[in-house]
Formats: sequence, C-alpha cells, structure tokens
Amino acid sequence: MTVKILYYCQHVLGVGHFHRSLEICRACSVDHQVTMIVGGPDIEIGEQPFDFLKLPGLQMDDQFSRLETCNPDLELDEAKEMRIDKLLSFFSTTRPDCLILELYPFGRKAFRFELTPLLEAARQESCMVFCSLRDILVEKKTDQTMYEDRVVATLNTYFDGLLVHADPRVVSLDRTFGPIEQLEVPLHYTGFITPKPAINARARIRAGLGLQEADKLIVVSIGSGSVGSHLLEAVTEASRCGHIHGNPYFQLFTGPYCDPGVVKKLLGTRYQSLGVERFTDHFVDWLAAADLSISMAGYNTSMNTLAAGVPALMLPFDQNREQRLRVEGLITGHAIRMLEETDLSPDRLAALMNEQLREDHYHTSIDLEGARQTAQLLETL
Repeated sequence: MTVKILYYCQHVLGVGHFHRSLEICRACSVDHQVTMIVGGPDIEIGEQPFDFLKLPGLQMDDQFSRLETCNPDLELDEAKEMRIDKLLSFFSTTRPDCLILELYPFGRKAFRFELTPLLEAARQESCMVFCSLRDILVEKKTDQTMYEDRVVATLNTYFDGLLVHADPRVVSLDRTFGPIEQLEVPLHYTGFITPKPAINARARIRAGLGLQEADKLIVVSIGSGSVGSHLLEAVTEASRCGHIHGNPYFQLFTGPYCDPGVVKKLLGTRYQSLGVERFTDHFVDWLAAADLSISMAGYNTSMNTLAAGVPALMLPFDQNREQRLRVEGLITGHAIRMLEETDLSPDRLAALMNEQLREDHYHTSIDLEGARQTAQLLETL
C-alpha cells in the first residue's frame, strides 16, 4: 500500500540534517508518495524523486538569538502567517497518512508557532506522527530539566513514535537525554543514515587526479557548518613540511559556511598537490578514493567515513560533548583516531597522518541502513 508521507525539515544552521533528511525521503519515495517541507535559505540540491513544499524562508540571525526572514522585503510576522496558512492548507488538501518532523520537539522551539497547529491538525485526522532524530543531542547549558520536561510532554501528547537514526551499540539516546523511561511512545533505532560510495569511485577519482596506486590521497573536510576552519589551515601548514609519506595529494573541502576569509586564503595557497573546493555532491565517493580522511566529527561526515571504510583522524568540536561522544563510540574496530587541539602543530599532525596512512581500509559492522530501514519501519506501523 502506498503511504502518503509529509517530511518537515527546517534548516537554520548548517545543512547536515537537511542532507540526512534527503536520504530518508529518497528511501521512502521508492514505494511511497513523499513531500518534503522546507523553509530555510535556498540550497541547490538538484532533481529529486519526490515533491517539495517550499515555505517562505526563515533563518536565525547571526547571534542565533531570533528568527529573521530570508527575504528582506518580507516582515517576520507576515512570513509566519504565510507559512502557517500554507502548511495547514496543504495538510488539509493532501490528507497524509504520516507526518515526520525532523528534530522537533528536541529542537526547533522557535518554530512552535507553526508546528503546534500542524500537530493539532494531525491529531484530528488519522495521521501518524513521528520525530526523526540523530544519534546524539547537544545538551542545554541551563534549564536542562525544563527542556526535558517540555520534550517528554510534547512527544507523549502528539507523537506516535520516535525514530533515532543510530545504532545503539555506538551510543544510545539516554547518554544525552535522560528521561527515556518517561516516554509513552515507542523508540525505534533505525541504524545510521549515509549514502554508499559508487562501485567505481576509487578508480574514477584517482584517475581524474592522475594518482598512481602508491600515491596517497588525503581528503580534508569540516562538514557543512561554520566551525573547523582552523583544521583546514593546520593541515595546509602540515602539508608543506615535507614529512608526509607516499607522495600525498591533499583535497580540501571547506563546506558552504566556512569563514570567507579562510576560504580566500586557502584558495590563494593552492599548489600542485593541494586542491581546494567548497563542496561536492559526491563526498562519500571521495572518501572511498582516499587513503586518509581528516575531518570534524559531525554525524554525516562520520557516517560517510564508515561507509567508505577509510582510515581517519577526527577532531571533535570542543564546545559540547556531541562529537567527542560520537568519536569515542566509533574508535573500537575502526581505523579512526581522535585528534585534540594540541595535535594541530605541523610536525605533530604530519606524524599522526603517517601513522594513519599505514592503516588499512575496513568494513564496519555498524548498521548504516537507516534510510532504507526507516522506510520499512513506516510500512509496519
């Protein structure tokens, strides 16, 4: 039976969760009718096998303290009203069987103005409601108990299930969200979500770079957020020291939100064995072609690394526990080593690169079938 699915994803800082949501919608669209609801800054994503409902764009301001419109000619209150009207009208017209909200109520509190009416409408119809959640939450520095109480109350009132896109053998949700026992809705671990490399990715990319089999390709990235530019600079400095084995070629991906000044500096320092790009639609293919990945430890990059089976150095973002917990859960059984800020001097970083370049590629036993298994799970509920 074909299921009509509405999937709501609001991106406000970085686009990692947006691309994870795309993977889920692609998997669900194989057998079902999917509409993805979006309403943030424009992102180029190409042709997709499902429909989109685009709301007037909203984003957070530079201080991440309040909402603002993406269109400066549109007032915030006007944009909010337009979004509510469009959401409820579409819901009423399409009468979906399933509504999936990415992250909410664990995040996106600023969008309660439209999500509470949408959830009320879903409750009045025979529409099942699920939360789509990544593996690890960023804990609140203040009012953690108040936050947890609000999340539990919202889930128990409006939702039929919680989809955690993770393998609990790596890290379980209760590590960063304590009151699991208070939930009255079922929690489903779907497995992690990541695309898989193309079969010919390694040969194709390395041939395009003119690399021989013995040459070492090192891919360096900081994800799709705004932090980590110092890692790109540190690797660039280390690449010049001449101590890295294997005739290395460095390919840097800055991501869409890297500091423009850093991007300009890196582009100005490109040389024959160091390439710099903002973004690629085939990042997991580049990792499959690589002999070493150096990166931050966000969800998507970490899972891409596992899917490619590439040895890695991972630097966790140090302002909260999320990325450190993830790396700690991935180290066992994989050629992955955690970087610390003290490891970023040129000589130290070069030495660590040489150590990891001696590691072999691997096949992980961690569940990476989260997109497909999410689609299968929805069919059974």
